Amino acid sequence: MTTTHTRPAASARPAPLADLGTHDVTNQVPPRADGDLLSADPAVVEALDREGGDRAVLERLAGVLGTAEHREHARTANIHAPELRTHDRTGHRIDEVDFHPSWHELMRVSIEHGLAAAPWSAAPGTGAHVTRAAGFYLSSQIEQGHLCPISMTYAAVPALRHAPELAAAYEPGLTARSYVPGLADPSAKAGLLAGMSMTEKQGGSDVRAGTTVAHPRPDGSYRLTGHKWFTSAPMNDLFLTLAQAPGGLTCLVLPRVLPDGTRNAIRLQRLKDKLGNRSNASSEIEYDGAVGWRVGEEGRGVRTIIEMVSMTRLDCVLGAAGTQRAAVVEAAHHVAHRSAFGVRLADAPLMREVVADLAAETEAATVLALRLAGAVDRGETALLRLALPVAKYLVCKRTSAVVAEALECLGGNGYVEESDLPRLYREAPLNSIWEGSGNVTALDALRAIAREPHAVDALLAEIDLAAGADPRLDAVTTALRTELAAPQERRARRLAELAALALQGSLVVRHAPAEVADVFLATRLDAAGPLRTAGTRPGSDAIGTVLERVTPQA
Repeated sequence: MTTTHTRPAASARPAPLADLGTHDVTNQVPPRADGDLLSADPAVVEALDREGGDRAVLERLAGVLGTAEHREHARTANIHAPELRTHDRTGHRIDEVDFHPSWHELMRVSIEHGLAAAPWSAAPGTGAHVTRAAGFYLSSQIEQGHLCPISMTYAAVPALRHAPELAAAYEPGLTARSYVPGLADPSAKAGLLAGMSMTEKQGGSDVRAGTTVAHPRPDGSYRLTGHKWFTSAPMNDLFLTLAQAPGGLTCLVLPRVLPDGTRNAIRLQRLKDKLGNRSNASSEIEYDGAVGWRVGEEGRGVRTIIEMVSMTRLDCVLGAAGTQRAAVVEAAHHVAHRSAFGVRLADAPLMREVVADLAAETEAATVLALRLAGAVDRGETALLRLALPVAKYLVCKRTSAVVAEALECLGGNGYVEESDLPRLYREAPLNSIWEGSGNVTALDALRAIAREPHAVDALLAEIDLAAGADPRLDAVTTALRTELAAPQERRARRLAELAALALQGSLVVRHAPAEVADVFLATRLDAAGPLRTAGTRPGSDAIGTVLERVTPQA
């Protein structure tokens, strides 16, 4: 007799018993039915059309993501964490990571649907980056861990283009829609994944404090020696890294397998035991004379790799918005089917306020994230230079609060693993930390203001498209202009928050239904100051439209 350890899809299992003999099971929330995540999310559909994306392409992905089978792959990949194998059975060093089959299925679906680097091979003006961004946002609602290597692969291409010969060698594999796991010479693989390896023990976000050294060789390669404290997705095919070359801090690319078919001297020391993101492997690595090739000029490593960081920051905003959406949809589904004290929760006035508050904030995050993706497609570099760090600052930081409130809507049912809310809660802080935590991104915004005044002009021009539409938005914009006139380091967080709020406010006033815009402005831009807990909004009770846009249809 053969047994299986993978649960069948919910739709394939018989219904649970409702009559237990001693009592009837009532007032329990049914599992969410299979559904198209795209059509159920009017905010992302409207943003996709507005920013020039291809809805037809995403409909195929959305149909897969919304199935119980795919949700089960997400659950399973996080239960069965990756395992490090440093040596084979005979004691030879191999430095490999084993993953559960569900991980590979998640990766295959995302890569084949173009969520990695495929947009960089598309013709300009086709909306490829917006389409990919919306797909990344949808996929992040199901499982976030596998999107780390997906994101880094996407972000690697613009950095690699600083070395045209290397880009020509690697870009076809990076932009391919083929998932090919396992170590092999990159030139022999139909699909490649890229990673990033910068952080060291003594430096953290201060990458200039890195001590890894890169010694040039006569053949144009370098030999790297040093330790990297946090390198995610170590099973990827190649890594962009920073090391101290004779000319200063330099960006280099290191493949896991060298052109002669031998393993590069990249040693996986251990996998990190993380709060969340458990499906994804994050490691400490040691370079022991590892071979790499320079990307960009010596001494300009940060300037070279910052393009990769910018693109992963975009994915942080997209992933955070998707995480918010996933949590709030679970809350809305729960309250639509659960009663307490003789009232359906979705009809209880206070619960309606809480869910509407969360829904409006989530929609503002979604609209902002897709607007930034549209800026990538259209080459709006001035807007991105300032809008991207402030958006990452606020949207990612707010995600933990949004998920916590959504979990509380489920009460004790939200605190058990079967609800998936605990996994979302563990994931929630990640995007706020990755690619620069709050202080780092706020200070980066200050640098943009000081060095690139055209970035300030671009941000204010975007915000001013809604000037005069609402006094609350006008008041926040005035406060922002005051901060911009005399920026100070100790007030960098205030400036970043005001900038992101004004940008979100302008976008929802222009593009969201009036009810959504009013709830967002009342809860986040009210003259009394941002309200710190959900459900404390002043104003009318006309929130039906807000709730409809987040509640799954039965």
